[in-house]
Amino acid sequence: MSAPSLALLPPLPDGLLLSYYGDDYTGSAAVMEVMSFAGLPTVLFLDVPTPERLARFAGYRAVGIAGVARSQAPEWMEANLPPVFRAMAAVGAPLAHYKICSTLDSAPHIGSIGKAAELAAPILGEGGGGWIPLVAAAPAIARYQAFGNLFAVAADGVRHRLDRHPSMARHPVTPMDEADVRLHIGRQTRLPLGLVDLVAMKTGAADAALAAERARGASIVALDVVDAETLREAGRLIWEGRGERLFALGSQGIEYALVAHWQAAGLIDPPTEPFRAPSAERIACVSGSCAPVTAGQIAFAGDNGFAPLRIDAARAVDEAEWERELGRAADAALAAAGQGRDPLVFSAMGPDDPAVAGLREAIASNGLAADDVNDRIGAGLGRLLSRVLRTSGLTRGVIAGGDTSGHAAMQLGIHALTALAPIAPGAPLCRAHSDEPAHDGLEIALKGGQMGAPDYFAAVKRGAATH
Repeated sequence: MSAPSLALLPPLPDGLLLSYYGDDYTGSAAVMEVMSFAGLPTVLFLDVPTPERLARFAGYRAVGIAGVARSQAPEWMEANLPPVFRAMAAVGAPLAHYKICSTLDSAPHIGSIGKAAELAAPILGEGGGGWIPLVAAAPAIARYQAFGNLFAVAADGVRHRLDRHPSMARHPVTPMDEADVRLHIGRQTRLPLGLVDLVAMKTGAADAALAAERARGASIVALDVVDAETLREAGRLIWEGRGERLFALGSQGIEYALVAHWQAAGLIDPPTEPFRAPSAERIACVSGSCAPVTAGQIAFAGDNGFAPLRIDAARAVDEAEWERELGRAADAALAAAGQGRDPLVFSAMGPDDPAVAGLREAIASNGLAADDVNDRIGAGLGRLLSRVLRTSGLTRGVIAGGDTSGHAAMQLGIHALTALAPIAPGAPLCRAHSDEPAHDGLEIALKGGQMGAPDYFAAVKRGAATH
């Protein structure tokens, strides 16, 4: 692969480089992390920002909007996503990114990546390069794509093809039964898909392969990424093929790729100072995740001074019972904080926890929609965390669980986040911006279920990852 000629490369344009929408809250924070810690200040809004709120972050290089599309049906997307995409188009960034989960959490009936692409392309792709790059892989978070198939490292430390991954193949909402990204997303859209494969990415043939896929009529073109070299090449293809404005699909691998290319080409310098937050005396945490990674983190926290407190999520099938359960758990969390411990309220310890089956049975026996109950659980955990933080005076917290984070963060009155310190790839510590004085300046981490080392909660407390 030939090195770029620096003399021929124009500098990065002034102003915004990127606008993006994240289909869940934790994934949205991951994009902000990649850009911010590369020296490109980024703000993440939790809803479409007003002009006044947007003006507060003048000079920032990327603007994001966090959403909950991953847990929504196509009908919801049709009603709610076009106004968001029009707002993204209005900011005028040369790149617009629909951020998806790095493990492709989606299906035709829920969180449809294909439906989102169909809605976004006419709005965000006009004037672009005539293609939609797709980068799902991100080696920094142990996601790899080879010959169109996505692989991820599991809690056992082994790389698994996604349809054989011990947790993703058993995902409670969108179980993965197909690792080929073209086939998986192809079930969700009429847009034709193509691939620039690993051989082309590694041998300098990527431009020709991309041109051939576009000539065959591919609208969405997946890019294989397995290492630093292919990551840089993906970033080059996207940046050089952006036209006036390009719409892209992918995980934070899009931003990792762009940053890798920009740094290799000398367009930005690597940061010289590490990002770090001071340690906190105590923190408060809530978790609605049933991922095995989070289960291990809860167990580690319990062995290292935290106070794990179980909440019975099955009670959420009855609103009155759920409010009583939230009150009980909040009282227990405040008591733990009063004793100098770090409360960690959780609903399950991994996918095999009997609580997971118990919740499923309670939903079925009451004839309720699982989405409605899950939304109620997430919102309830957010109200619980808000009460604990307000009452105890604590100023740092964690929300674990991709879907949980979105609904919980809404209850804190947060309208924007900026990145403070890296804790784990995809799950940074952030500063909250709120019109509510009690939560303005709150330090908060939103963690997806599969993200982070075993000591994640302790790392948030001390303000830095383990090295």
